[in-house]
Amino acid sequence: MRIRKLSNLTKGLILLVAILVVGGGLVVWKNKYGGHASSPNSISKEEIGILLADLAKTDPMSLKRLAENPTLRKTQLDSIKQLLSLSSQARREGINNEEPYRHELVNIENEIIAVNYDREINKDKGPMPSYGYITEDQVKAFWGEGEAKPKGFFEGLKASLGLGKRDKELDFQRFVDTKLAILRQGNSQLKDRELTDEEIQSAREYFAKMQIYVEEFEAKAHSGELPKEFVDKVYIQVKLQQAQFLAKAISDKLAERNKVTDEDVDKYIEEHPEFSKAPKQAKAEEILQKALAGEDFAALANEFSEDPGNKAGDDNGNGGLYKDVTKGRMVPPFEEAALALEPGQVAPNLVETDFGFHIIKLERKGVAKDASGKEAETYDVRHILISTGYSDPENPFSRPVPIKTYVRQKLEEEKQKATLDDIIAKNNVDVPEDFEVPEVSDAEIEELMKKQQQQFALPDDEEGGDIEDPHGAPPADNHPKTDKK
Repeated sequence: MRIRKLSNLTKGLILLVAILVVGGGLVVWKNKYGGHASSPNSISKEEIGILLADLAKTDPMSLKRLAENPTLRKTQLDSIKQLLSLSSQARREGINNEEPYRHELVNIENEIIAVNYDREINKDKGPMPSYGYITEDQVKAFWGEGEAKPKGFFEGLKASLGLGKRDKELDFQRFVDTKLAILRQGNSQLKDRELTDEEIQSAREYFAKMQIYVEEFEAKAHSGELPKEFVDKVYIQVKLQQAQFLAKAISDKLAERNKVTDEDVDKYIEEHPEFSKAPKQAKAEEILQKALAGEDFAALANEFSEDPGNKAGDDNGNGGLYKDVTKGRMVPPFEEAALALEPGQVAPNLVETDFGFHIIKLERKGVAKDASGKEAETYDVRHILISTGYSDPENPFSRPVPIKTYVRQKLEEEKQKATLDDIIAKNNVDVPEDFEVPEVSDAEIEELMKKQQQQFALPDDEEGGDIEDPHGAPPADNHPKTDKK
């Protein structure tokens, strides 16, 4: 069977964020067919058990690691608590009622229902792309283009009045608009992007197939034709995915609130003597006076410079020399001081950058051709760096970074932790202290791996590289790229 290839943008439109193995809940949801409700501020052992039972069928190795490692289970539960708290706070702030989030929550529910239902009813039919068993006639019937009549009195009445097709067209347009709005939030390059006719047609086909399975699932779940355990699992996954989505949404907003100002950074440095640059500045001033007095600049650089580049390729140092530097390559304070000199001159004052204090000597000014063949101003310069970089004392593997960068990161992390602690306290999240993990034998793991290898071995003539994976998400390289929640 040939599958229509989807463009990268269309695949982005139908993107599903990866479903958490164990996660938190957000919206107050009622199991439509189980007759019980699940709290938005808690996850029960029973809910975790349902997820783990499903995990045992697909990833028993992860289950085995959870069983053997109580610390890993604790870490999972802590993550759940944070996720539940963030998603609950998002509801407190009304994010779930804002656009495009409100309609994306509906899309998430439909997508997860359809993907899971597809896997459930077709699990014994062999490998097939997502929604691959839905026929073209079914899609046409969904849009009112075939001979099939609408099911049920209400649907038939709407069809006779011409409302059924209109409703579906409106739902589809809202689906596309919502997906585009979500993608544009994280990718400014898509701001003015319009869909082609082919992309719209591919999205229409995907939307129709998804809705066909959603309608089938809801009808069969209501009539009791589907196993209760399966229906429960689907709605727990809906709950988790919606929670993850809203937690991400509020995290983006919190990141803005937790930003630290330059004034905050300067004040903190001023109040903490361990960040004082005075000793470094005094040392750099002594070296500058030696250079101005005529001492060999290259020798001084090899003896005192803390620039890692000075040792590149030569343990004895290269005299602090940077050759053929194209104008615009160095940070502005350094370059302005260097180009203000004549060849052979040493800058009379220290130059401070985020990296530390520099003693600068210009060796040459000239013009050379750049990579494109155009002429560009170049220069050779020597410098001695007395670094003001700071290494995290609590991390022996950390590399020195500018003091302001370190302090900014430190203050932002402290604000983020305080914000998260406050959100957790406000939202009264309840998670179990621990949970039981089903036992999985090595023989069961080996047997499952063999089945998975057979299941995902698509025939050579299938266009498997450009279709959604068996879990409903497009290939990873087609996911929209976002800035970093």
